[in-house]
Amino acid sequence: MTIPYNFISVEGIIGVGKTTLATKLARYYNAELILEPVEENPFLSQFYDNIEAFAFQTQIFFLFARYKQMQKLMQNRLFFDLVISDYIFEKDQIFANINLDENELILYEHIIKFIKKDVPKPDLIIYLQASTETIMNRIKNRGRTFEENISAEYIEELSRNYNNFFMHYRKSPVLMVNVDDVNITEDKSPLTQILQEIEKPFNGLKFLKPISIGD
Repeated sequence: MTIPYNFISVEGIIGVGKTTLATKLARYYNAELILEPVEENPFLSQFYDNIEAFAFQTQIFFLFARYKQMQKLMQNRLFFDLVISDYIFEKDQIFANINLDENELILYEHIIKFIKKDVPKPDLIIYLQASTETIMNRIKNRGRTFEENISAEYIEELSRNYNNFFMHYRKSPVLMVNVDDVNITEDKSPLTQILQEIEKPFNGLKFLKPISIGD
């Protein structure tokens, strides 16, 4: 299947299903898959125990890990018709604004201004959205040890910031998909509906609420 994109990013907060969807899309389109190195971050479990103490270390590790991946993407792009990632580089700023104190944020912004100009932007963003209750249930069900101490309040704040960011994002088309009532892992019908939207090019922001219609 030919689609009018070379680089698609799937986004959303912790536990919403972005890696699952990115993996399924990459398999369907036979695309190169880039996954965020979440479990490689040595500070992450400590971060969820004590956000204030470990925010900066966690942030900087992710910043350079994501930058390294995007640089590799730029070098290898000629070899792939389509690349799919489970994040966009710019979402790093969302976490920085939430988690860093004033002095840490100043230092972070000095660093990022030198590297963000070299990062490719996606041709399409698929933003997965769900309620705090849905996210908390999915985090609990997947049982990652380092996520055990994530609070509903943190998820709520993260969701507000993500929603605001993508509601005003204009650098790429954004397909905003509410997944409260569907399970992308187990149900084929939401994926089919998302694929149909991908294959109909659009500009700006578009909303989709998939329904489970049985397989």
